[in-house]
Amino acid sequence: MSESRDVTTVIVGAGHSGLAMSYHLAARDVPHVVLERGEVANSWRHERWDSLRLLTPNWQNQLPGFTYEGADPDGFMRCAEVVSFIDAYARTIEAPVHTGTCVTSVRADDSGYVVDTNKGTWTCRSVVLASGACNAPAIPEAAARLPDDVASITAFDYKSPADVPAGGVLVVGASASGLQIAAELAGAGHPVTLAVGEHVRMPRTYRGRDIQHWLQETGRLDEGLDDVDDLVRVRNVPSPQLVGTEDRSTLDLNALTARGVELVGRFAGYNDGNAQFSGSLRNVCSLADLKLGRLLGQIDEWIDEHNQDTQPGERPAPTNVPDSPRLMINLERAGIASVVWATGYRPDYSWLDLPVFDRKGKLSHTGGVVDAAPGVYALGLTFLRRRSSSFIHGADADAADLAEHLTAWLKAGG
Repeated sequence: MSESRDVTTVIVGAGHSGLAMSYHLAARDVPHVVLERGEVANSWRHERWDSLRLLTPNWQNQLPGFTYEGADPDGFMRCAEVVSFIDAYARTIEAPVHTGTCVTSVRADDSGYVVDTNKGTWTCRSVVLASGACNAPAIPEAAARLPDDVASITAFDYKSPADVPAGGVLVVGASASGLQIAAELAGAGHPVTLAVGEHVRMPRTYRGRDIQHWLQETGRLDEGLDDVDDLVRVRNVPSPQLVGTEDRSTLDLNALTARGVELVGRFAGYNDGNAQFSGSLRNVCSLADLKLGRLLGQIDEWIDEHNQDTQPGERPAPTNVPDSPRLMINLERAGIASVVWATGYRPDYSWLDLPVFDRKGKLSHTGGVVDAAPGVYALGLTFLRRRSSSFIHGADADAADLAEHLTAWLKAGG
């Protein structure tokens, strides 16, 4: 007979978001547990490529009651360092984490919710979904039609160039993951073609400071749900083209073409041996350049208004787009032996047995409050409540807001 236990709140996931919520619930004396399918910071331990670094500088990586205290505040953590940071946080706040506990179902009953796991059942009044936004790759349907002799690799599964077959590589997607993987593969000697769709261009540094410094100082990262006109669009904006390296270099399309990477338009499909691409490359690059110019202009205005003593603003050169990018590539004739799908990620809520999804299968919520299931909350999603929601330091404010809402709901008899 499986074990059954009762607690006020179950948090699913012991990453930085789930632990931040644990901190804020403990501060409000809400009894809770944190259920983790693997280990603390499990995704960072097992589901990232070997050379990945955080896109945010170390000084920015903070959690409630916990800050970076290392010797390299302007550096960028590697995966192992992120794991150590989050693991140390879990120990510091003495979070009630149950590792190796895989949630198989969350369902409603008359008294609240029933959480089934591989180690028994929990009953509770509220549930916090903090299992992450990047649990599974989002890849196009055409991936299933690739021939057997072409390796199909997702950014979720990619670890290093050693895992990629010899020969050319088509990388689909030009956000942070796609650019970093394309650069790494090109550096390892692979001929690389990069399919470029909508992207957000961003320099690593501007006017002598890290771009994250300016985004934070100008208040852009604090913009909330009421500060944007189209929330759905904002939540689907690609991640910025950033990389964290010791030399603080900017990685953009110009840097890649300088390394011999060929640019083509957005991946449009695959048929009869041919990969097909949109003819919109020049337009999407021009749009990204335009938006970059607007952002840097806003930073310049803020600097002038606040009389900041900085270096002069040097604008990046416009994106160098080929005159006639290819619209179709025969993979065999081009010697392309593998395709890397850097086309984004999605959360996995397959274990959530509640009517809380919209017509596209996405979790429906208002700033992390799952309205269709009172007492259920979500954390760790893109622009959950503000632009900073995607970053480690953004978990603090989001968790504090939702912990306050959860506590008030419990006191009201929820």
